[in-house]
Amino acid sequence: MAPIPKTQSGILIEENGGPEVLKWKTDIPVPELKDGEVLVRNEYIGVNYIDTYFRTGLYKAPLPLVTGKEGAGTVAASKSSAFKEGDRVGYVHDNAYAELTAVPEAKLVRLPDEISTEQAAASLLQGLTALTFVREAGGIKQELGISKGPWTLVHAAAGGTGSILVQILSVFGAKVIGTAGGPEKCEVAKRNGAQWVIDNRKEDVAARVKEITDGHGVDVIFDGVGKATFELDLDIIARKGSLIVFGNASGPVDPVNLLRLGAKNIKLLRPVMFNYTVTKEEWDGYSNELLDLIKTGKVKLHIHKTYPLKDVGEAHTDLEGRKTTGKLLLKV
Repeated sequence: MAPIPKTQSGILIEENGGPEVLKWKTDIPVPELKDGEVLVRNEYIGVNYIDTYFRTGLYKAPLPLVTGKEGAGTVAASKSSAFKEGDRVGYVHDNAYAELTAVPEAKLVRLPDEISTEQAAASLLQGLTALTFVREAGGIKQELGISKGPWTLVHAAAGGTGSILVQILSVFGAKVIGTAGGPEKCEVAKRNGAQWVIDNRKEDVAARVKEITDGHGVDVIFDGVGKATFELDLDIIARKGSLIVFGNASGPVDPVNLLRLGAKNIKLLRPVMFNYTVTKEEWDGYSNELLDLIKTGKVKLHIHKTYPLKDVGEAHTDLEGRKTTGKLLLKV
């Protein structure tokens, strides 16, 4: 293996703001490994909406900051008995926007031969978010028959997380409604397995949901949009339904009067994937289940575009401008 340098290239945030604060640096210190950690030489890095929250300061973190939450590559150095130099791995952990990232062994998954580093970087954070939210927050299990499960709705069903949510829900037998903006994105949602797709740019979503479900409403809503769709969610959700709000693409949801939930006995959740994968058993179980879904073709990955790491600002601009379908990657 190549010797480990003292410094590396990557993206540093020194102040919060727009994409212009993502600065390319060539003198970022390479982290020193602690016991149980592995140094990953990144090949691909996933771009996620959570990265924009840390960039803008919506989610607080000390500055200067190397952001980024997932990547894949090869082990460059190891202080873990479970991984050795040269192993192909993927991870969900901090400080991914760099050539080298120190990752605890508990947040690494060894990649099978059938899974490329590109696929791993395109799937782990959003895929684990989708899988854990379906199982844990939504309580939806795979033993259901095709389209015999609950009524579900996924907002932004052509996006990165939305695309995987739709596929997993379809595999698990749920009745899946997707919302998306425009005919191109609606077609993507349909290809991913949504049995009904609503174009939220030109259709009345509430009226269509009422028509599709014959007045029942939606049993489980997956909302990564946030503020712009929350009132709609309360309108279309079924009695005893679960509303899973997990993103802030349109801004964070305003404070909620809990008494409003009693009108339909709504369960309101704001889950975080990281709290579903705390233990080794949880991480190993869910990450390997996800990779199996990809290996067997039950979950297909759509990579919208791959950018050079130094052009990450362009990726953030495209993501926030809703110009994308599927996953955005950075190539190191």
